[in-house]
Amino acid sequence: MDKLQVIGLGMSTVDILLRARDMSAWHLGMPLDALTIDGGGMACNAMVAAQKLGATAGFIGSFGSDRLGQIKLQILLESGIDSSRIIRREALDDQVVLVHVHHAMGERTFYPLAAAWRKPILPEELDRDYLIQANYLLLDGFHPAAAHQAAQWMRAAGKQVMLDANAHHAHPSNELIRLIRETDYLICSSGFLLALTGKENLAEAAAEALNLGPQVVVQTEGMQGSHTFTREHQFHTPAFAVEVVDTTGAGDVFHGAFLVGLLHGWDLHMIVRFSSAAAALACRKLGRAGFPTLEEVWGLIKG
Repeated sequence: MDKLQVIGLGMSTVDILLRARDMSAWHLGMPLDALTIDGGGMACNAMVAAQKLGATAGFIGSFGSDRLGQIKLQILLESGIDSSRIIRREALDDQVVLVHVHHAMGERTFYPLAAAWRKPILPEELDRDYLIQANYLLLDGFHPAAAHQAAQWMRAAGKQVMLDANAHHAHPSNELIRLIRETDYLICSSGFLLALTGKENLAEAAAEALNLGPQVVVQTEGMQGSHTFTREHQFHTPAFAVEVVDTTGAGDVFHGAFLVGLLHGWDLHMIVRFSSAAAALACRKLGRAGFPTLEEVWGLIKG
């Protein structure tokens, strides 16, 4: 196996995606425009995206011993990312999500199986040497004890950590704040920085987040682009316009593409622009089918 450049630790789901014009009432039927079963999860999606963009990627997560767990494992193996450290649980898979995608807007509503935090990965289940081979570790806030240990190992080895602080962190916990202190790149979704800091101004919130430890903070805003902050400067990057089918995983692709930009050593403006283009292209198709190649991203950037 080639040395892995990026590794993700976090949630890996089986996504059952349906695309329809509306949400049916319980007692009514409704035709679907499309239906597919795919892999999901923030860190896992980001690793699949990074791999498709040319990085060597691995993922650490868990899967169940039931049929859905086996489907998840098959999808992981087919993705091409290294899954040699994924952990089998002798239990029903607890990371399964029904995703309803709106036909006209491409926006989605998630219906996760209850108890997604039921069996977190523990620090003693991790392989330190496997982790620190990578240049970058991506965390998504799941498996918090293991995530904190992994982040500490990476930073002690002179490697860097990225944290995906997503919409499910509406009320940041002490565990999440502890992870932010071990993070070099904090990339979050709309509203997170205000929820984290209690500030009403985005720039002030970002400054407070930077004081926790990250060197770069990015908040993505969907079609409104993204805002990037460092201690020295800040800038806004517009979103790319594409025909939207499904926005599921677009933010995860942004993270994966950002890691690829870091591996190439590009300047921050270029990394964010590249990540924005990759995220936009991910919206063209249902599920991971839209995750772009390197050539497709450059094609969109060059127009």
